[in-house]
Amino acid sequence: MIKIAPSILAADQMHIAREIQRVMDAGIDLLHVDVMDGHFVPNLSFGPGIVREIHAAFPTLKLDVHLMLENPMRYIQVFAPSSHIITVHAEIKDDVGTVLDIIRHEGCKAGLSLKPGTSIEEVEGLLDRTDLVLVMTVEPGFGGQPFRWDMLRKIRRIREMGYKGLVEADGGITKDNLSILREAGLDIAVMGTAIYKSDDLAGDIRKMQAMT
Repeated sequence: MIKIAPSILAADQMHIAREIQRVMDAGIDLLHVDVMDGHFVPNLSFGPGIVREIHAAFPTLKLDVHLMLENPMRYIQVFAPSSHIITVHAEIKDDVGTVLDIIRHEGCKAGLSLKPGTSIEEVEGLLDRTDLVLVMTVEPGFGGQPFRWDMLRKIRRIREMGYKGLVEADGGITKDNLSILREAGLDIAVMGTAIYKSDDLAGDIRKMQAMT
């Protein structure tokens, strides 16, 4: 069963609480929150305040927090109390292994994200310190980009290497390309427009979750 994690970056920003309740009622598995600093990626988004408020308002909802920050180490303890998963990038300035260890020490699952240009072989030595690998299927920073089909090879390669943790993908994912992602080894699909613009939200989520 594939897990669906809507990205609130694609939600109606004027009515975030309503949008979260809507996708929760439809049966989502996690909520994906992109945190951007305007340096690591050329965009700004949510900070720790909104993550705390979401957790307080929806305490049973698992938050999948993706830190697109140059120096995430200084923020782990800020985000950890409200997060289920904290994912950092392989390309950051901080020591990646140390950051992953801190995330686990704070009681969260540790995720490692790879930009399209970063191969899984470059981070093979870190895989035993992760609970999740997030494959970016677009260049991170902005929503609405088309899915990069060449990233399927990376997902397959992760499984070929024997990785037993969760594999997540983010960027341009729709119900039309989800089945081939599942076949490649995907566990969690981060989806934006495909979720929030759905005409049959609960029905679409059930069908996607049932893909094997």
